[in-house]
Amino acid sequence: MSIEKLKNRYKDFAIAVAELIRELPMNNINIPYSNQLIRSSSSSAANYRAACRGKSTPDFINKHKIVEEELDESIFFLELLSHFNPVFNDKIKLLINEGNELLAITVQSIITARKNQKNEKK
Repeated sequence: MSIEKLKNRYKDFAIAVAELIRELPMNNINIPYSNQLIRSSSSSAANYRAACRGKSTPDFINKHKIVEEELDESIFFLELLSHFNPVFNDKIKLLINEGNELLAITVQSIITARKNQKNEKK
């Protein structure tokens, strides 16, 4: 998959999360979880874009590690929202699946970059 397609996929994930949140009833549970989910999902997209402009392999890896953390956090808050909003489970499950796929891509990118970094040092 091309870098541009992946950039769009991360952005689409953040947009889909925001659209879900717009539909949720705002109450004492959903408000803080939604706020955190908005931050983490958009941060994963923004940091992926930054990683694509990495100045060095260590910089690329570091930015991807941030993406990894933000995606994992997004999945966690989606799981919490799913628990408290069972009516939205189908939509949330799709977002969790996409988050997990993006997370797997991110982790594989880190592994590949580390492998390449070791080969560069040889």
